[in-house]
Parts: sequence; C-alpha cells; structure tokens
Amino acid sequence: MIKIHETAKISMNSDIEDSIRGSSIEIGANSTIDSFVKFKPAGGKGDIKIGDRVYINSCCVLYSGNGISIGDDVLISANCTLAPVNHEYTNRSKKISNQGHASSKGGIIIEDNVWIGSNSVILDGSHICSGTVIAAGSLVRGKCESNRVFGGNPLREIKKI
Repeated sequence: MIKIHETAKISMNSDIEDSIRGSSIEIGANSTIDSFVKFKPAGGKGDIKIGDRVYINSCCVLYSGNGISIGDDVLISANCTLAPVNHEYTNRSKKISNQGHASSKGGIIIEDNVWIGSNSVILDGSHICSGTVIAAGSLVRGKCESNRVFGGNPLREIKKI
C-alpha cells in the first residue's frame, strides 16, 4: 500500500514500487521526493514511513527490509542508500544467494531535524537521533546521539552542536 499526502511533491522520475509482501510506504505532508529516488520493498516486511517536510534528494535508494521510520524536517542528500536488511552468509554448504535474509537488527530510525550528507549509507539497526548531522560519505550502523555531527567509515563523532 502506498499512501502519499496530497501536499507531497513526488517527481515523475522517481520510482515508488508497491510491495507484494504487504509492506506499506507512507509519505507525509509537504515532503519532496526528487528525481531518480527508488523505493524498493525488498528483504523483509518492514514499512517505510516518511514524516512531514522531508526532502529526499536525487538518486537515493530506500529498501523496506526491516523498516524505515523518518521523522519530520529531515534532509537526505543525493546518492544515499538506506538498507535495513542483511543477507545470511554463515552456512558454508550453501551459496550466499540461497541463504535468505538474516534477522533484523531493528530497522532504521531517523528522528526529527536530521541532515544526512551525500553518498552516505545507513544500515539496519541505525538510530539517528534528533538534531544530528551525518557528514557526506559516511557509513552509519548503530546509534548516533542528538545534536552532534558524525562522519566517516568507521563512523565517529566529530563535534557537538
């Protein structure tokens, strides 16, 4: 099920794929989904919920996996990937492609008033608290405390805001 608020602006060049597993995608009021953004229900039955006044810039990919929750007033720069899903790989007698998906680490939670820089990757189990900035090119897995700047791979706190 796809639910888009009437005031949301969705580029005709975006691709919001409906789920065959029952996942829902919800886009809040006054949010903008730019060109070449891909919503892909894959890797689980999680929902994607986007709050109000969220801007998702060009060429981002959001997989439903174990779920994505994005609060209000969030900015996601170009070329970011949100992947709340993991492949299983530990059974050496099977090909990785035949092992399915690993257990959830909790999905992705992005609270209000967050800015995620270009080319960042946000993985399953990530929790980005309100007022946080993620520097461009970062790999996020785990919790990022409020009102701080984080960056890099491995991710580290750069400063408090």
